[in-house]
Amino acid sequence: MQKIGFAEALDSIVATDGRYSREAYVFLRDALDYTTKQQKKIKGAPVRHVAGPELLQGLRQYALKEFGPMVVTVFSYWGIQKCEDIGHMVFNLISAGIFGKTEQDSIEDFKSVYDFNEAFVKPFEPEERVAPKKLPPGLPAPKLP
Repeated sequence: MQKIGFAEALDSIVATDGRYSREAYVFLRDALDYTTKQQKKIKGAPVRHVAGPELLQGLRQYALKEFGPMVVTVFSYWGIQKCEDIGHMVFNLISAGIFGKTEQDSIEDFKSVYDFNEAFVKPFEPEERVAPKKLPPGLPAPKLP
């Protein structure tokens, strides 16, 4: 059996499951690479299998690094709204023979690991809301351009 390449696998996946864009799968592969490199840096050990929650944490870090406050916008454009969407993409790649899995891996591993608002929006919100200063009585309000 001839092994299918990543590009060909994506063609097939996107043709049969149009929920997520091709770019989302490329990003997911890059996020997995990022996660394994981070694990190697921290643990200094050879890279082992990455479980769903570990992948989601690495993906979160990578997404914030790559897209900053635009993560939710980019993900939404790609069709990703929650952690479960990443799980569906992972299992599409497993079915295509691109990603591997163990007996313990399950789509359930991706359910509600974190809330997208908490993970991707909150880090960019100001810590305290500052009330605007009031002008002393009698001063005209500044004109905005």
